[in-house]
Amino acid sequence: MKSYRKELWFDTKYRRELINITGIVSDCLKESGIIEGILLCNAMHITSSVFINDDESGLHADIEKWLEGLAPEKPHSQYSHNTFEDNADAHLKRTIMGREVVVAVTKGELDFGPWEQIFYGEFDGKRRKRVLVKIIGE
Repeated sequence: MKSYRKELWFDTKYRRELINITGIVSDCLKESGIIEGILLCNAMHITSSVFINDDESGLHADIEKWLEGLAPEKPHSQYSHNTFEDNADAHLKRTIMGREVVVAVTKGELDFGPWEQIFYGEFDGKRRKRVLVKIIGE
């Protein structure tokens, strides 16, 4: 059994962004040499997320609108967490969107269903953050 680990770093321009990282994760899989196994991809920060969905701009706008409706950024004073920071909404958005994805590796490829893509969701950006890719298999 082989094991592979790589950290991906993101420095977003905006407070909130959805970034398709499928290609980068696929490159990690190729680099690993693993043909059959499991791939874990997870955000290493509590205000960002990794999730699977469709890469469609209308859906991304809907996700942003939905998340903002559930956990609006402002007013900052609505959150108990926001005593020294102003990112309570980002913590809640991450909780909703999840920390990680696990994808089967079959014949050296990510074994996706139709339209599935991996995304990095940033909810408190404008600073450097990392994502872990861990692959185990043969």
